[in-house]
Amino acid sequence: MEKVHVKEAKGKLGVLTVGIGAVATTFMAGTLIARKGMGVPVGSITQLATMRLGKREENRFPKIKDVVPLADMEDIVFGGWDIFEDDAYEAAKHAEVLKDEDLNKVKDELVAIKPMKAVFDQQFVKRLHGTWVKSGKTKWELMEQVKEDIEDFKKKNNCDRIIVIWCGSTEVFTPMSEVHKSLAAFEKGLRENHKDLAPSNIYAYAAVSMGIPYINGAPNLTVDIPAMWELAAKTSTPICGKDFKTGQTMLKTVLAPMFKTRMLGLNGWFSTNILGNRDGEVLDDPGSFKTKEESKLSVIGNILQPELYKELYGEVYHKVRINYYPPRKDNKEGWDNIDLFGWLGYPMQIKVDFLCRDSILAAPLCLDLVLFTDLAKRAGMSGIQDWLSFYFKSPMHEPAKIAEHDLFIQYVKLKNTLRKIINEETVDFID
Repeated sequence: MEKVHVKEAKGKLGVLTVGIGAVATTFMAGTLIARKGMGVPVGSITQLATMRLGKREENRFPKIKDVVPLADMEDIVFGGWDIFEDDAYEAAKHAEVLKDEDLNKVKDELVAIKPMKAVFDQQFVKRLHGTWVKSGKTKWELMEQVKEDIEDFKKKNNCDRIIVIWCGSTEVFTPMSEVHKSLAAFEKGLRENHKDLAPSNIYAYAAVSMGIPYINGAPNLTVDIPAMWELAAKTSTPICGKDFKTGQTMLKTVLAPMFKTRMLGLNGWFSTNILGNRDGEVLDDPGSFKTKEESKLSVIGNILQPELYKELYGEVYHKVRINYYPPRKDNKEGWDNIDLFGWLGYPMQIKVDFLCRDSILAAPLCLDLVLFTDLAKRAGMSGIQDWLSFYFKSPMHEPAKIAEHDLFIQYVKLKNTLRKIINEETVDFID
C-alpha cells in the first residue's frame, strides 16, 4: 500500500459559508459553543465517532479525531457572504433555530461575523430579494470580487488555509449546457454573462481557481460539471457535493437497502414535507423545487436497481412533495407512505413521520465536511471526493462510475478512506 503523506494542520482554518442563514448560523454557533465545552457536537462523526483499526481481536476502537490528523475546532475562523446585512447573531435570531440561552453563550463571537456582500441574481432565486449584494458589469468581475474577499479575509484573520461551503438557498433548476462542459467555455461564459451561470458557479470558480476546497450543500449544478472537474484537476483541489443528506432522504438511504437486502418488493413511495424559514419559501418556487426534486428522486432507483430486479422494483411509483408552511419554521416534518409487498405478493405498509430540525441535522455535516475536505487537501487528494458521499443526497461521482446511495456502504467507504490516509489496513469485515 502506497504511503500517504499528510501535511500538518498548522495555523488557522478559515471557513467561509456562502449564505449566513439558518444552517450556517447553527453550524457556527454550535461549533463555537462545543469548543468552549458548553455543548456536545451531537451528529458529528469527526468529533464523536470511533473507527476500528486492525483485526477484531485487537479490540482497537479509537476516536477518529484521535488518530486522523484533522484540524482542531479551536483553529476554525468563520466568515461568509449573505444577501442580507445581518451579522451572524442577528441572522441566527431571525432563523429561530437555537434558543437565546445558547446563542448568548457565543453572542460576541457571532456579532463579530459580519457578512460580505453576496453575488445575487434574482433569476436563480425567485422568492428572495437581496439587499446586500455585489455589483459588476460581468460575472467574471463578480468572481474577481469574491476572490478579493477571500484574500482579504485570509489576511485579516491570519488564516493558513480556507474552505468554502455553500449553505445558501436552492437555485432554480438549470440543465447542463455547453457552457458547463469545458473550462474554456465556462470562463468565456463568465466574461460574457452567460445566462446559465448561477451565483453558485461564480463562488465555486473563485474558490477552486485559488486551490480552495469547495463543498456544495445544495442540489445546484455548481461543481458537478466537467468545467469544474477540469479546474479542480488543474489546481489540485478537492470538491464535493451535492445537497446535504439530512432528514427524509437519509431515511430513504436506510430503508431502501433493507428492502433490497431482504428481497422485499416495493409498489410505491409517497413523500411529503412541510417546512418554513427561507428554505421553505425558496422551495415554494417551482424552479427551485425542481432542482430539489431531482436530488430527492434519484435515491431509490439507484439503490433498488429496478433494471436488475424487475419483479420487485420494476414499477415503483415515487412521488415527492415539498410544501411551504411558515408556522413550522425550521422544524420540518417529513411524512412517508411506503407500499411494499412480501411472500407471494402480499401487501404491507410502512408509514414514517419524521419531525426533524433541518439545521440541527445539517450543522454537524457542515463541520465534518469542512474538516474532511481540509484533510483531503493536505493529503494531496483532488477532484471529486466520492468518499464523502455519505453526507449528500445526490453524491457527485466520476462519470464512468455509478453513484452509491446506500448509507451503510457509504459509511464503510468513508472510514476505509480515513484508514488509507493514516496508512492503516482497510477493513472488509471478513476476518
